[in-house]
Amino acid sequence: MEMKIPYVAFCVVMVLLLGKTQESVAVTCNPMELSPCANAMTSSNPPTPACCTKLKQQRPCLCNYLKNPNLQRLVNSPNARKVANTCGSPFPNC
Repeated sequence: MEMKIPYVAFCVVMVLLLGKTQESVAVTCNPMELSPCANAMTSSNPPTPACCTKLKQQRPCLCNYLKNPNLQRLVNSPNARKVANTCGSPFPNC
C-alpha cells in the first residue's frame, strides 16, 4: 500500500503540471501586441526587451499574420525577421 501512495501523488502532480502547461500555451493573436517592436521593425534600432517578450508570445500567430495582406508587408520585412532572430525567436516555417 505504501508504494501506491507516491505513485498516486506523482500522477496527481503530473496532471496538475500538464494542465498548467496547456493554459500557458493558449495565446490571443493580436497584431497590436507587436507594437513594442514597431520601431525596431521599421528602422535599424535594436529590439527592446519588451519587444522580444511580445514577439515570443505572438510567435504562434505569425503565420496567420503573414496571410493578412495588411500585415504581411510589415511582418515579412527583412527587419522583422532580423528582429525575430535577434530576440531568439526566429520565424516559423509557414
